[in-house]
Amino acid sequence: MTTSYPTLAIVVPCYNEEEMLPKTFQELGGVLSGLIERDKVHPDSRLYFVDDGSKDRTWQILEEKARQDIALVAIRLSRNRGHQKALYAGLWQTTEDVVISIDADLQDGPENIELMVDQYLSGHDVVYGVRSERASDTFFKRFTAEGYYKVMKKMGVDLVFNHADFRLMSRRALEAFKSYPEVNLFLRGIIREVGFPSAIVEYERKERLAGESKYPLRKMLSFAWDGITSFSTAPLRMITVLGFFSGFLSLLILAWVLVVRFFTDEAIPGWASILLPLLFVGSIQLLCLGVLGEYLAKIYAEVKRRPRYHVDKIITRDSEGEDA
Repeated sequence: MTTSYPTLAIVVPCYNEEEMLPKTFQELGGVLSGLIERDKVHPDSRLYFVDDGSKDRTWQILEEKARQDIALVAIRLSRNRGHQKALYAGLWQTTEDVVISIDADLQDGPENIELMVDQYLSGHDVVYGVRSERASDTFFKRFTAEGYYKVMKKMGVDLVFNHADFRLMSRRALEAFKSYPEVNLFLRGIIREVGFPSAIVEYERKERLAGESKYPLRKMLSFAWDGITSFSTAPLRMITVLGFFSGFLSLLILAWVLVVRFFTDEAIPGWASILLPLLFVGSIQLLCLGVLGEYLAKIYAEVKRRPRYHVDKIITRDSEGEDA
């Protein structure tokens, strides 16, 4: 059951965002104050900034701001753990009724937070921020991103199309989410598994105002592959199909070799019958071993059960800095 006066937490993962933080404080602080003034959220609502082992002055800025502003909590991880784990760490630190996650670059638009809160107040436990278009992306990024969502759907992975990590979760949904013990985090897939009544808020993604993207092509491809191997066994099934296909193709090659050998004078003794099947079958075997290796690596990481992150410090105005 929802109330008309919930406490709200806004979780913001940060990595090398010193140029962006002053604008982020201003925008998110204004949104939070406006919601409090309109009696949509409780005055005890807060902002949670998680520093993911930044190399610039991000932590110093967060620490100084947290000692001045009672509505802000600064959390520092012991080292860089990646966006998903930094966001996960922030979600775990919250105690409020409603939690919204948003990136520090503000490209998702803080003005959409009120629309999410309205959806929560109307009875939805999860509200997904969904991009209505990708005009701000390059053609390559737009093509690959939309293609990724389509591939994931074909593989049976339940994702919200064009949704990243801008979302609202009720306390009930968040507690259910915490029961998922995966070390390999792919939040947008796990949260869809949680269920509960959900809604969508569409928005136009803005240009980044300062700093640079923390997701170059290499990281995007790695993140995409993590999502596929964390939520789909289709690549393993494809190995079986590939095995049948390679076997059938090998029979065709064998038939061609026999035709050339017995009905023409063009055959060079031994080259086709040895080299072609060897190259084909060898490449298939290497591909299959690579896919199996990816899944074994994930099993290895899960079995070790290592902590996802360690919190170095938590700073609030009423604290001197807690060592976690």
